[in-house]
Amino acid sequence: MPNTTDTRQRERNARRRRREGFTLIEIMIVITIFAMMAGGVAVALLPQLEKARLKTTKTDAQGLRSAVMLYVADNPRGCPTVEDLVNERYLDGTRRTADAWDTPFQISCEDGDVAVVSAGPDLQFNTEDDI
Repeated sequence: MPNTTDTRQRERNARRRRREGFTLIEIMIVITIFAMMAGGVAVALLPQLEKARLKTTKTDAQGLRSAVMLYVADNPRGCPTVEDLVNERYLDGTRRTADAWDTPFQISCEDGDVAVVSAGPDLQFNTEDDI
C-alpha cells in the first residue's frame, strides 16, 4: 500500500510548482500597463519641452543681440557675424550661438536696428514661427 503522506506531499509540491512564477498573459498585461503610463507621461511632457525650447531660444537671441549692439557701437562699419563677436570677445566662446533646434541665428543690422532671428521649430527662415 502506497504511503498516503508521501502522495499528498507530492501533490502539494506539484501544485506549488504550478503556481510559482508568472504566466505570459500576466507579464503582457503588466507591460501594457507600463506602456500606457509611459505614453501618458510623454503626452504631458512634450508640450513643456517645446515651451522650454522657445524660451531658451528667446533668451539666447536677446543675449546675442546685446553683444551685436555693443559691437556696432564700437565698430560702426557693418554688421558682425557670430565669429566676429567671438573673435573680438564681445561674446563668450562657450555661449550658445544657435537656437534650441541647432540652427544658427541670423543677424541683421539695418538703419541702426539690430535683429537676431531664429528659424524656429520648422527650421526655415521667413515663416510665421520665426523667433
